[in-house]
Amino acid sequence: MKIRKIPMRMCVVTKEKFPKNELIRVVKTPEGKVIIDESGKANGRGAYLKKEKEVFLKAKKSKILNRQLEIEVPSEIYDELNNLLD
Repeated sequence: MKIRKIPMRMCVVTKEKFPKNELIRVVKTPEGKVIIDESGKANGRGAYLKKEKEVFLKAKKSKILNRQLEIEVPSEIYDELNNLLD
């Protein structure tokens, strides 16, 4: 059997590389809305975050998602991210 390549992505906060399925993708859709993409296949500009509360808090504090997605990320997105881990 052929060995499949595991796609690696970088967390925008920690700058560490992880397999794509170990990260959460936040997407700015072409319509200008910000969503959490659990499938990893939504259209739009995406940014990946490590699945840790500290990373979500640091992203909110430093507003790194605003810079990466080039749009103001609503606070509801950060609340949803925290709820995903609970």
